[in-house]
Amino acid sequence: MARTIALLGALDTKGTEYGFIKRCLEQRGHRTLVIDVGVLEPPAIPPDISREEVARAAGVDFGELRAKKDRGEAVAVMSRGAATLLPKLYAERRFDGVLAMGGSGGTSVACAAMRALPLGVPKVMVSTVASGDVSAYVGVKDIVMIPSIVDVAGINRISREVFARAAGAICGMVEAEVPRGEDKPLIVASMFGNTTPAVERAKAVLEKEGYEVLVFHATGTGGRTMESLVETGLITGVLDITTTEWADELVGGVFIAGPTRLEAAAKHGVPAIVVPGCLDMVNFWAPATIPPQFKDRKFYPHNPNVTLMRTNVEENRQLGRILAEKLNQSTGPVTVLLPLKGVSMIDSPGGAFWWPEADQALFDALKSALRPDISVIEMDCNINDPAFAERCAQCLLENVRKGKP
Repeated sequence: MARTIALLGALDTKGTEYGFIKRCLEQRGHRTLVIDVGVLEPPAIPPDISREEVARAAGVDFGELRAKKDRGEAVAVMSRGAATLLPKLYAERRFDGVLAMGGSGGTSVACAAMRALPLGVPKVMVSTVASGDVSAYVGVKDIVMIPSIVDVAGINRISREVFARAAGAICGMVEAEVPRGEDKPLIVASMFGNTTPAVERAKAVLEKEGYEVLVFHATGTGGRTMESLVETGLITGVLDITTTEWADELVGGVFIAGPTRLEAAAKHGVPAIVVPGCLDMVNFWAPATIPPQFKDRKFYPHNPNVTLMRTNVEENRQLGRILAEKLNQSTGPVTVLLPLKGVSMIDSPGGAFWWPEADQALFDALKSALRPDISVIEMDCNINDPAFAERCAQCLLENVRKGKP
């Protein structure tokens, strides 16, 4: 069956390349929807969606934008316009997948638009920056990045191969039929190596009750992805056992999920349970990468590439206040569970990070700053004890029942 593939790019500087890709797609029997985001010369091939329309979607007159001759502002405007327009076109069923090509500027514009699309929509980006750190471009979406190898500047022996394969990739993606499965209500969960037993046990309880549990590794990207899914409205409940990313956010570790972590469920009224899991640790890479100001702190080698640093009493006090501030925004049912014998596998009696005074500072600060109507359950066990995990699952099930209209 013929599909429609959106081609998003600057048709003045990349017109030849997009013309080549367009022919490749049409030879495979597919249609194209060509969207122009160029701002310099007239488009080299005719677009289906003009640059004027893209700028208008950002609330800007293209003529005025071009007259300014400010490339930075032009990229920002076209990024906003494309990110506004592309989801609208997809909702109108104007295309089934999207492909773009470009350098750093073109990648920025195209990926901003791709990030605005739902998960599952095929997205392919051929880019000069694809071989480096692309986290800023991809965000938490399923964008396939293909290194262009050479610059996106003409059709030659190398680019012809790369572009044609990219065209084949997007064709395969839009042609693929996703098998239907049993669509159970979804619960998202946060997990670390040091909370794996707890999450696995709670997950088993929830699955037995008919839920599908999606587990996210709390490495910054995992937390951001989980929050973005909660915002879609597809999630029934949140099993937030591992809130460790806030320790990295506060102290300066490497697994940072951003200052809005813990806000999605609260603001969207999604039933949740929250545990200060792994807030005893800040994550760094190999020992040589640890900032010198931390040289006198307590460390634990998680593996050769990841080093954990124990949070201290004052940091735990601040973390308790932060968690309370986020949870106080809750519009749906939420329960806090506190494991009094440690918030991680190594924060247990006799463990490398066992520090009851630091944990108590966390618990006290959280309880004192928390809204009075938010329930707090304290259990005299470690976070990974089966009884604690089962209580987390049961509390979430109760909150889900309360949250149903």
